[in-house]
Amino acid sequence: MKKTRNNPAILVIDMVKDYFDSQRKLKITPFAQSIINPIKDLAAQFRMKGWPVIFSTDAYREDDFIFTGRMEPESLAGTEGAQIIDELEKKPNDLWLPKPRFSAFFQTGLEKYLHEREVNLCAVTGLATPFCVLTTALDAICHDFKSVIVSDCSAAVSEEAHITILKAYRQTALFPLLKVSTASELLADLGNN
Repeated sequence: MKKTRNNPAILVIDMVKDYFDSQRKLKITPFAQSIINPIKDLAAQFRMKGWPVIFSTDAYREDDFIFTGRMEPESLAGTEGAQIIDELEKKPNDLWLPKPRFSAFFQTGLEKYLHEREVNLCAVTGLATPFCVLTTALDAICHDFKSVIVSDCSAAVSEEAHITILKAYRQTALFPLLKVSTASELLADLGNN
């Protein structure tokens, strides 16, 4: 079987102001803060190589169905809280796709954008590992893209929740189409294309 050269894009999921607001006292905030610099560094490497950098962020409605459970309204479309955090310094060539559900592929046009750029691998980073990061990584596979969950560039509400998801997906039947890698492992693999 012929090896196909990887043409990657980084997907930065839900790094929005609501999850970093100290007034909200969210459990995920300290874990989210710890991945800002690793994501910023990885995105810089992608930009330097000319690979797409894509931000996809929650953009819910106040009366959204998902708020009929235990989840409190957050990251509401059009609010300051749904904006990308300033620390990640979104650049003019970066794409920002607000999303109405967990996956960056859900009603955003992401699949078309990636295919137009001949991307075949999605490096998924951001928040939260068991929800939006995971659903995006799995949806990438469903749309015929290889997928990497970048372990040191993603976080959950606890280290235990983060590690449990990574462990579950580290070696699945989908390997190597779906991988879990650190940023340095990912860059090494891409450098060996």
